[in-house]
Amino acid sequence: MLNPVVSVRSLSLDVPDGKVVTFISDVHLGLGDRATDRRREQHLVSLLRSAATRSAHIVIVGDLFDLWFDYSSVIPRWHVRTLAALAECRDAGVPISYLIGNHDFGHHTYFRDELGIEVDLGDVDLTIGSTRLYISHGDGKAHNDTGYLMLRGILRNRVAQLLYRWIHPDLGIGLASATSRTSRDHTSAKDYGPHDGLRDFAAQQTARGYDYVVMGHRHRATVETVGSGTYINLGHWLGEQATYGEYDPRSGFALKHWPPDTAATL
Repeated sequence: MLNPVVSVRSLSLDVPDGKVVTFISDVHLGLGDRATDRRREQHLVSLLRSAATRSAHIVIVGDLFDLWFDYSSVIPRWHVRTLAALAECRDAGVPISYLIGNHDFGHHTYFRDELGIEVDLGDVDLTIGSTRLYISHGDGKAHNDTGYLMLRGILRNRVAQLLYRWIHPDLGIGLASATSRTSRDHTSAKDYGPHDGLRDFAAQQTARGYDYVVMGHRHRATVETVGSGTYINLGHWLGEQATYGEYDPRSGFALKHWPPDTAATL
């Protein structure tokens, strides 16, 4: 329960010439007032439609939603445009990997059965040609995060989630929203100390031979050399200059802004 690494799935990709792998994290759809949230969703949908034509693979690195909990026959009513854009990507033949974060942990079967998107409960060991990337949302990787690790073990427990789905969705989704706020308050109030636990975790992975370690969670866009590799934090979508990542086998990893006219490549 207290292991910061829940699991690691191995994935190998072939990326054709002219294609990239797109990484998105910490969009937090559903956070804030409806007008701001809708504008954020419009930007995301436009990126997904662009990625559908340019990407060999899309990786969602957690917290796409500020809250997600699906039942056997019910899903949250909001963000249907995002779901449609994801379906368009899959219909266009673009595979999507989705790593859950600390806010969107309530996935059941909807994404797998209706969208053809497998949801990863843990991390991903990604190989593209001769390049190795370690992908993780980053929650639980901070130093002295025992309290969160215990909470995560309870919230993600399959039996607990099965029992929770007996609650009427109107009440259950409301309670899940409160849990999401609690997680945000914990993350915001936490004293991370003089060392960045995510960076230190990235250093451990580059020492194991990974070329890139890609995470989110901290909401701080970062490209930093760590040991023999590079630590990437994808940032967030909570302001006017959202950040996302692209890996091009010819040129490496780059952080970019969306919409593209808001700023140059980081």
